[in-house]
Amino acid sequence: MRYPVVLTSALLLAALGCAGEMGAIGSPDKEAKSGGGNPFKNVRFFLNPAYTASVETTAAKHPEEAGTIRKVATHPTGVWLSDIKAVENLKGWLDEAKQQQDASGVPTMSVIVVYNLPNRDCAAVSSAGELKVEENGEARYRTEFIDPIAAQFKAHANQPIAVILEPDSLGNLATNMSLPKCQQSRSAYKNGIVHAIKSFHLPNVSVYLDAGHAGWLGWDDNRAKIAKVFKTVLNEAGGPQMIRGFALNTSNYTHLSNRDGAALEPTNPCPNELSYAKTLGETLAMYGFKNHGFIIDTSRNGKGGIRANWGSWCNVHGAGLGERPRADPAPGIDAYWWVKPPGESDGSSNPSGPRFDEMCAGPDAAKGAPQAGQWFEAYFMDLVHNASPGL
Repeated sequence: MRYPVVLTSALLLAALGCAGEMGAIGSPDKEAKSGGGNPFKNVRFFLNPAYTASVETTAAKHPEEAGTIRKVATHPTGVWLSDIKAVENLKGWLDEAKQQQDASGVPTMSVIVVYNLPNRDCAAVSSAGELKVEENGEARYRTEFIDPIAAQFKAHANQPIAVILEPDSLGNLATNMSLPKCQQSRSAYKNGIVHAIKSFHLPNVSVYLDAGHAGWLGWDDNRAKIAKVFKTVLNEAGGPQMIRGFALNTSNYTHLSNRDGAALEPTNPCPNELSYAKTLGETLAMYGFKNHGFIIDTSRNGKGGIRANWGSWCNVHGAGLGERPRADPAPGIDAYWWVKPPGESDGSSNPSGPRFDEMCAGPDAAKGAPQAGQWFEAYFMDLVHNASPGL
């Protein structure tokens, strides 16, 4: 996921501001699509062997810290489906989750990030995807990507699955329609997400629509814009009850509770991610969304004060692992989760390489980064050293 080039209106605190930032968001209940409540409760969490292997390889290179490093692999991460070829791996991942479920005797939750819309991340470069609107991308997204994923979800009907659906996409429709590529992507984004929501409306699947983060959509006008987009999409998909809730801070760095955002953007009424969750929930309620839960990515937001620009999203230097994945950590929050597997790069810092985005060589970005999705060992070690709470 990438932080889009967003120009907000920077309104002053208003009636929908975040003054009560630590207050209750509203407990989710059976009205939301989740089989009667928070789907992360009373389950075990899937541990991805591929991620464990990456951590183990790094631990072997750092024997003096191996014990601490290996603790990272005891926590679950998101499993990303970022291209059509990756769908071939889904059966194996879900089969492995079933083995872990059978071994423990407890339902085992997998979190799958579905991330391959045509013209993906229309406001960024390094995270651009394989499908293009002008090359039959919308049809390919449905038939070659979403439909095979849904088939695997149905084939693993006795396993709980949470889907984080298309990071950045609908947020771009809310704030970046002045960009030609985003304008071109509008129908494909809406149609693709509507198809995905309908396809994933299964008893064992809970869908969370991506809702950006405080530094992007926290302003009053941006929250209203994204709420209108969500309402339009959900009306076409069958109504708000078709999803469980919303995913926040995916692959980003916004702290849960400190007030770094107040220093970076004083006119943004949501200085952190918990304040954003509370106030977004209030805004969404005005548009007919009630009793929906939130999942917050805490994979890299443990340490505050690391960015000169809230818009910096690429391998931000000084980041640390955040709160450990767990269910029901705060009112209205279904789970904290390491959605972005800690240690995977956001994009290359090499200006002469493919898909280079200038943000990945900016003053807030770590140097020596490989291509997006590749293992960035030095960065992983920094996340371990800067973890808060410590490992």
